[in-house]
Amino acid sequence: MRGPVTRPKLAGTAPGPLARRTAAGARHYSLAVDRFVVRSGAPLAGEVRVQGAKNSALKLMAACLLTEGSTRLCNVPRIVDVEVMSDVLTAIGASVARRDGAAAGDDCATRTGPELVVTVPERCTPIAPYELVEKMRASFVVLGPLLARHGVARVSLPGGDDFGHRPIDMHLRALAALGAEFGTEHGYVEGRCGRLTGARVVLEYPSHTATDNVLMAATLAKGTTVIENAACEPEVQDLAALLVGMGARVSGAGTSRIEVEGVEELRPATHVTVADRVEAATFLAAVGLAGGDVHVVGARDDHMEMLLAKLSSMGLELEATGRGIRARSDGRLAPVDVATLPYPGVATDYKPLLVTMLSVASGVSIVSENLFAGRFRYVDELRRMGADIRTEGHHAVVRGVGRLSGAPVRAPDIRAGAALVLAGLAADGETTVSGAEHIDRGYEDLAGKLRTLGADVARADA
Repeated sequence: MRGPVTRPKLAGTAPGPLARRTAAGARHYSLAVDRFVVRSGAPLAGEVRVQGAKNSALKLMAACLLTEGSTRLCNVPRIVDVEVMSDVLTAIGASVARRDGAAAGDDCATRTGPELVVTVPERCTPIAPYELVEKMRASFVVLGPLLARHGVARVSLPGGDDFGHRPIDMHLRALAALGAEFGTEHGYVEGRCGRLTGARVVLEYPSHTATDNVLMAATLAKGTTVIENAACEPEVQDLAALLVGMGARVSGAGTSRIEVEGVEELRPATHVTVADRVEAATFLAAVGLAGGDVHVVGARDDHMEMLLAKLSSMGLELEATGRGIRARSDGRLAPVDVATLPYPGVATDYKPLLVTMLSVASGVSIVSENLFAGRFRYVDELRRMGADIRTEGHHAVVRGVGRLSGAPVRAPDIRAGAALVLAGLAADGETTVSGAEHIDRGYEDLAGKLRTLGADVARADA
């Protein structure tokens, strides 16, 4: 153990700019408006910039716990999940400040989005409370950094979007291989260790968050850790880049075998968050549904190769420009078969967007979900709009119709909610998408960005 760790009571923290309170003082991470109102219109045109990746920014924020001092994270989107993670870090003892301007000539001057400064004290309160962790599954990744730096952690069992059973056992087994011991009590995972020790860790599945957790923990472990069957996503590579900037010794990120040579300590760093490939996919899908000519600035074609191949097969004309991806479409889509797979395959986050596009394609498509069984729950909402989709187990048969019909629908999660907003671009009449708080978790001003392209999309009070 690296010295005693006290467990003082957690002080209340002020809500972030996207949070609001009830009269009783409870946090609610949603905006005051909760519906999208969408009408179809002219083809889309113009330029839209991609935000920093949600699935990277949250892990980068957790990595700041590995060192004392102030780490600067650039291109961090203004989304609810970032606000939740900010409050998790604040509860642990860090401070999180958002800055919209960078001094000329500094490392963040070329960033494409706002900046967070995460300042971590010498000693933290290694407790991630239930009321925050249950709102967002990704916050469970504070477990690895807390164990590595403080030798103890008490983290609530995670919540987040309900896609079916996603156990945390893989995280615990991986960290146990490095020397941590765990127990569960009153809804919390409690971990303890001396200094972690490097080991060979074989993940039973290339889980993104499990890879992140053990990768961060291994940076301060004694000796060398090898992670086999590691996740290969660009966001894992982004986390590794930050860790290297902090003084970690990491090789192989982006492959299925990551090697980490532990160091005694890390230092604060400045890092620019990678572009959000799922938001980029959302705008490409919008062009497919509404037609038009749009330049998605900041999109990385090398991070989306399999998806771009599928979109091209559906009839989109795609061009890597050096600044992003340009998409053109006349709105006529062809059917394709799709199966979700770990990266570099088609990500499960893309699937609601693809199913929505295929619902108006000129033929029959089969979509197979190989990762999370619960991710067809938005299909009933598309059926309300006239889509012809039949699901059986992990598969969906999508028979394209000529046009969808506007209807009131509800967003069940972040990506499905965005897909339902896009469905309104290919529907007669008006579509209202309630449950907008889900979409706000992952998208910064989705309605506003779509409007800059000419879409008729607005936010409305309940």
